[in-house]
Amino acid sequence: MATQTTLVAAGVLKLELAVTFPRMRALAWNGETLYASRGYSLYSARMTAAKIEWRLVARYRPPWWRQLTSRQRLSLRLVRDGFHALAITPAGNMVAAVPGAIVTLRSGETEFHISHRVLRGTRPLHIAATPDGGLFWGEYFDNSRRDEVHIYSSRDGGESWDIAFTFDKRSIRHVHNITYDKWADCLWIFTGDDGGECRILRASTDLTQVQDVVAGGQQARAVAAVIEEEGLYFASDTPFEQNFIYHLDRRGRVSRLAEIPGSSIHGCRNRDGTFFSTMAEPSQINTSAAVNLFGSADGEDRRQFVQWRKDFWPMKFFQYGNAQLPDGENATGLLAVSTVAVAGADLQTSIWRTSVE
Repeated sequence: MATQTTLVAAGVLKLELAVTFPRMRALAWNGETLYASRGYSLYSARMTAAKIEWRLVARYRPPWWRQLTSRQRLSLRLVRDGFHALAITPAGNMVAAVPGAIVTLRSGETEFHISHRVLRGTRPLHIAATPDGGLFWGEYFDNSRRDEVHIYSSRDGGESWDIAFTFDKRSIRHVHNITYDKWADCLWIFTGDDGGECRILRASTDLTQVQDVVAGGQQARAVAAVIEEEGLYFASDTPFEQNFIYHLDRRGRVSRLAEIPGSSIHGCRNRDGTFFSTMAEPSQINTSAAVNLFGSADGEDRRQFVQWRKDFWPMKFFQYGNAQLPDGENATGLLAVSTVAVAGADLQTSIWRTSVE
């Protein structure tokens, strides 16, 4: 039995559950089209159609043993199978992160090929695309020795990758996210994990200019971000302090908007509002064992909509409970949420209708 329940309407923003799709992970929006994966197969659907019908776009062929583990729910969770990020270029190429590699799909083809082997860590958390065809991702690996950390870029649709920027040794642990800001034509880079390693940086799209905007302390430790014309919203991702949702305006001023019960690594927006989810990652400070979804129509009045209960499988092996929100530009009044490691809705994508009244 599904455990998701509507708790409260956040101001004038309302949610209504429309449909659910088992074993699917929503990855990215492109206008009215949603891209989602099942194992190592990528599908798309026009979400405003009278009937939602998924179309197979392409496949990636992983090593033989991952073809086996990706077929079963618990083994997929154990070894973190499947697609984990997706970016779409203006020319139609698609670039995705899978365990151990960056893979690229040429426009018009039906099979992803490996364009870069990830040698440190398993994969980046996000891939950013810019209107001129640029692609960017930052290294995400344990880095206990605090070695230098690279940002990679591609200028040929994801066919090849070069190091475009390097963080010096002992300056950060790893890169959490890179996202494009269409209003300022710049990149925002989020890093962690301790002390001065926690930084929010603004960079030119050629990465020749990179500067700190917010730095130092666990409240600058962020992954989830939503870019708006007036600035950006971000949520903290720390097990050591209370977590919050913030607004960073174009003058560099930070405002605290809402307290949240756990770390957040996913944020998105649709036609009606902005949304952040929290993880079930209990610590001495963040004791909640639930996954939560927060939303706001105006950015200010942000409240909890939905809560899922963490399932009983151990977090260390079978993942923290989470509600994943896809990247990209969503032009619809729909919200896609992919839940993992929660009771009744494990490895499921739910589609919610939003409205402002």
